[in-house]
Amino acid sequence: MADKVKVDKLCAWFGKHQALFDITIDIPERSVTAIIGPSGCGKSTFIRCLNRLHEEVNGASSKGTVLLDGEDVYAPGVDPVLLRRRMGMVFQKPNPFPTMSIMENVVAGLLLSGRMKRSEMEDTAEKYLRLAALWEEVKDKLNRPGVSLSGGQQQRLCIARALAVEPEALLADEPASALDPISTAKVEELFMDLKERYTIIVVTHNMQQAARISDRTAFFLSGKLVEFDDTTTMFTNPTKRETEDYITGRFG
Repeated sequence: MADKVKVDKLCAWFGKHQALFDITIDIPERSVTAIIGPSGCGKSTFIRCLNRLHEEVNGASSKGTVLLDGEDVYAPGVDPVLLRRRMGMVFQKPNPFPTMSIMENVVAGLLLSGRMKRSEMEDTAEKYLRLAALWEEVKDKLNRPGVSLSGGQQQRLCIARALAVEPEALLADEPASALDPISTAKVEELFMDLKERYTIIVVTHNMQQAARISDRTAFFLSGKLVEFDDTTTMFTNPTKRETEDYITGRFG
C-alpha cells in the first residue's frame, strides 16, 4: 500500500512552548490511522499541522516536512485554503452552519468556491448525504436548519460537508467524543466504509475505538511519537513499555 502522507522531523510550537518533537511517520493511503495518547500529548496539534490549521493560531509555528502525494504542503506558493480542500477536517464538536439548511450545509464549500451551480444543489447534497450514511434520515427535511438535527446527525452532516469538496484525506479530531454510543457506532461504521475511497486519520482518546476502526495506530506521549504499528500488533504486542502501560491503563 502506498503512503498518502509522509511526515519527517515535524516540530511545532505555541509561542515558546514546544508541542511536537521530531515526528516522523508515513500514513498509508485508503486506510484508517488512529492517533492515541493522553491529553496534552500533541495529537490534535499533529493533525492540524498536516493541513496547516496550526498556523492559524496566534503565535504558533512549526518546522519539518509534510508531503501529500509527494508534494511539500509547506512549500512556497502552496495555498493553505486549497490544501484544506485536499485534507478535510472534522472537529470534536459538530459545527453545522447555523443559518443554513441541511442541504446548504452539505454544499457550502462548493457554493462558496463557485464550483457548483445552485441548480445542482439537491443532486449533489443527496450524493454526499448518502456517502455519509445520512440521506435516509434527512431526505424529507432538507430545507430545515442543519442545527435542528441530533448531535450524531450533525456530525455526519459535517462529514458530508467535508466530503463534498472531494478531499483526498479526512482528518478527524475526536469526532465521536461528544456523541452517544449509538451515534458513535454510526460514525465508526461510516469511517470504516469511507476508507475504501479516502485516507482517514482519527485522533481519539478512546482506545477501544482505535482498536475497532483503525488499520494502524500511532501512540503519542509528551509531544513525541513513541510507537506506530499495525493496530492489532500495537494492542496485543507493543514493543515499547510506555505503550503497554498506556494501553493497559497504568497511566493516562
